[in-house]
Amino acid sequence: MQRLIILIALGLSGCSVGHYEYSSEAQKRVDMTYTGIPTALGLGTLGTTIPLTAEYSLTAAHVAKFSLYRVKAWHPDCDLAVVYHKNAEANLPPRFRNSHIGEKVNLYGYSFISAMPVSSSGENLINTSLANSWNKATCVVVAANAGVVKGMSGGAVYNVSDDTLTGVIVGYSRRIDDNQSGKTLYRDVALYVPYARFEAWLNGVLKS
Repeated sequence: MQRLIILIALGLSGCSVGHYEYSSEAQKRVDMTYTGIPTALGLGTLGTTIPLTAEYSLTAAHVAKFSLYRVKAWHPDCDLAVVYHKNAEANLPPRFRNSHIGEKVNLYGYSFISAMPVSSSGENLINTSLANSWNKATCVVVAANAGVVKGMSGGAVYNVSDDTLTGVIVGYSRRIDDNQSGKTLYRDVALYVPYARFEAWLNGVLKS
């Protein structure tokens, strides 16, 4: 079993990291949620949701907080929430699978800048701690060298090998430093909550 390495994620500022591009595939897999007018001028808030069932979607807790959706459940430790949302039943529920370090992943979401569906690709790099007002340090996230832009929070992370859903995008970091040596290990990475961290919680929510 791979040893868990916990580091400190820093630099959650700026608008985007890495490369991302317009994606019609993202439009098929995720939905946009916004309040106000989602533009680069900051006249509203925009995020992404993942259809789960005909009645519910999964998203980041900070997206759910500012959206117009009613929340069914908040994750106790992670930046996640299940919201009420009417979805077409085709291809639902999505297939989930835990991913591994070194595995290739695709990220899907919506851009706050353009309000268009976007995607990026990369590889799982390392497990890292992320402590903020939405995510407790006990909820370890995965850092991947994939592009992320503001608005993709709440979006989906899929395993490339078998097209299974493996996580929820919660942000990005300009760099990740080793909390013992202070050495910078990675720069400009996407951060997502892996399925392993919310599998039991999600199953309980959908059964209630």
